[in-house]
Amino acid sequence: MQSLVLERQGELSLRDFPQIDRDEEVLGPRDVRIKLHTVGICGSDVHYYTHGRIGPFVVNAPMILGHEASGTVIEVGTEVTTLKPGDRVCMEPGIPDPNSRATRLGMYNVDPAVRFWATPPVHGILRPTCVHPEAFTFKLPDNVSFAEAAMVEPLAVGIHAATKARIKPGDNAVVMGAGPIGLVTALSALAAGCARVFLTDIAQPKLEIGASLSPAITPVNVAHEDLAARVLRETDGWGAEVVFEATGSPKAAAGIFPPLAPGGCVVLIGGQPDPIAYDAGAAMVREARVENIFRYAHAFPRCVNMIASGAIDVKPLITRRFDFKDSVQAFEIAASAPAGDVKMQIELPG
Repeated sequence: MQSLVLERQGELSLRDFPQIDRDEEVLGPRDVRIKLHTVGICGSDVHYYTHGRIGPFVVNAPMILGHEASGTVIEVGTEVTTLKPGDRVCMEPGIPDPNSRATRLGMYNVDPAVRFWATPPVHGILRPTCVHPEAFTFKLPDNVSFAEAAMVEPLAVGIHAATKARIKPGDNAVVMGAGPIGLVTALSALAAGCARVFLTDIAQPKLEIGASLSPAITPVNVAHEDLAARVLRETDGWGAEVVFEATGSPKAAAGIFPPLAPGGCVVLIGGQPDPIAYDAGAAMVREARVENIFRYAHAFPRCVNMIASGAIDVKPLITRRFDFKDSVQAFEIAASAPAGDVKMQIELPG
C-alpha cells in the first residue's frame, strides 16, 4: 500500500508501509473501511515536514501524513448500522478514549489519550485505504463533493471558534490571519450572525481571496494599516465584539485587545510555539472574555449540513489540486507558502 511517508524532517517519499498494511487488515465490529479520495494539505502537515515537530509532538520515526479527508466506504463491521458500502463520507481524524473523563463530559477533543491522524506517533491517511470508527465517519449528501468534504475538517475549527465566541446577530468581528483557518473562521463568523468581519493579513493575494468570499468581509493589510484604528473608526469608536487570532504569530497575538470592544471576546486559535505577550491590563479594562480552542468537538455534522445547504461555500478556498503520484511535489510547493494559494488538496487514484 503506497503511502506518503515523512521519513524525517525535510524528507518525504511515496512507498509501501508494511505496518499500515497489517493494521488495515483489522476491521472491528463498529469500524468501517474507507477508500480515500481527497486529502487536504494542512499547515500542521507542512510544519512536521519542515520542522519535524510541533511543540511536544516530535517525529521520531517515519510517519504517514494527512488528516483532512473524504472517501467511500468499501466495507463495514458487523455492528455498523448507519453506513454501508458505497456511502461517500468524511472522517473526523481524532479518536478519543470513550471512557475518559473528558469524553464523558463531552470535551472529547481535549482527552489526553485522543489519537489524532498525522500527530506522532499516529499515522495519517495519505494512503489508499483506512479503517475508522463508524462514530467518527459522516455520510455526505449528494450535493457535497469529495473536495468540499475534505474541507470539513478545517471548517470545523472555524465553526468551533465561532461557537466558543457566542456570536450575537449583528456583531462585528476581527479575524487575524487570512490563511485557510482564518478564512473558514471568517465564513463561520458570518454564518453565526456577524454583520461584518475585518480580515487581516500581510499577504495581499490572500486578503483579495477573503474579500471575494462576501461583501461583509473587509480586508485590512496590517503591513500598511493600523488595525485598531481602522476598526475603531468604522465602529464609532466602540470596537469589534469578537477578535479571532488565527495567525500563530506572537506579534499578531500581542495586538488582540486594541480592536476589541468593551465586554468583547477574544478567541485564540493559532498555535503559538512559545509563550506570548499578554496585556492583562488591556483585558481587564474591557472586562474581556478570552477563549482558547483545541481542534473542535461536535462540529462535523453541522459543517456538512452548512456546506450542503449553501450557508457556507468552501469551494473558493480550494486553490490547487495534485494527483497522489505528485504528493512530494505538492508538499514542496505548500512549504514554499505561495501567497495566492489557500488550500491545496491531493486526489488519490480511483
